[in-house]
Amino acid sequence: MDYPTLLLALLHVYRAFCEEVLWHTSVPFAENMSLECVYPSVGILTQVEWFKIGTEKDSVAIFSPTHGMVIRKPYAERVYFLNSTMASNNMTLFFRNASEDDVGYYSCSLYTYPQGTWQKVIQVVQSDGFEAAVPPNSHIVSEPGKNITLTCQPQMTWPVQEVRWEKIQPRQIDLLTYCDLVHGRNFTSKFPRQIVSNCSHGRWSFIVIPDVTASDSGLYRCYLQASAGENETFVMRLTVAEEGGGEKEAIYIQSLGIHRRHPRTIEVPSLPVNLPINPWMIQERIFMSTIQPSLVDQRLEFKLILDMSALVMTRMYSCMDCYAIIFHYPWSTLDTTCLN
Repeated sequence: MDYPTLLLALLHVYRAFCEEVLWHTSVPFAENMSLECVYPSVGILTQVEWFKIGTEKDSVAIFSPTHGMVIRKPYAERVYFLNSTMASNNMTLFFRNASEDDVGYYSCSLYTYPQGTWQKVIQVVQSDGFEAAVPPNSHIVSEPGKNITLTCQPQMTWPVQEVRWEKIQPRQIDLLTYCDLVHGRNFTSKFPRQIVSNCSHGRWSFIVIPDVTASDSGLYRCYLQASAGENETFVMRLTVAEEGGGEKEAIYIQSLGIHRRHPRTIEVPSLPVNLPINPWMIQERIFMSTIQPSLVDQRLEFKLILDMSALVMTRMYSCMDCYAIIFHYPWSTLDTTCLN
């Protein structure tokens, strides 16, 4: 082999091993895992094929509405599809008894008419989970329906050449946007949610999540890399509170008095009704805010008081003394007495 041919071969091998594969979703490895591929329900599906991406693309499975499904021999006993999902624009690939050899990159490639090709790349990594290892730098709280803007501004002095925004969940990381500022490329996300972002050489980056809902809650990470190799990461937690949550959260009893026939009293102000009661283990007074319910809900909440009375009486059933349990509620008082 002459020198130019050898050089080209070495460059090809170097590119295959060192070129970064841009992924849309990253998931942790597990013996039984699923690689989600839900495609837009547009056009006519003609063929779907799953590949494992390495130095070459190895076919895992192929599906055609006309000819059916074929799973390649190395994967025949280890991967499968659910018939219920294949009829609903869902070509999720399921693994059973996977091994560490299955770590890597996979692509779900669809061919539709007349739109053409659609591809999603999934990265399988060795990890126990993602959220625990990413403490947030800030916390944003919003009501549903708002347009939320998340921003990050690097402190580095070198020009930024790469910007990446991700949503981090316990078992999945989704790439929201990727900007290659050197070559002017904007990587198209397959995240099933509209995200607006800037992709420019400015000193800061942002994404806009329009009309947020509770499902948008979670961790968002901004990663910036400079031309000199420097990098910075910002993590934000977004919490979207459900509408009407103010009056439908925990209902609290304003005061609970447990009176024994002997001169002894235990009082527990503002104890939440959804917690178990054990008077003997209460060592200090606990104060919580009282939520005033509407008149319509009083009947239901008074039933909760009765249920709590039964709970406390059950806790004291083994005692030989008599107790009087008095509930002081903002609009009523309930006195239940136990006789020997």
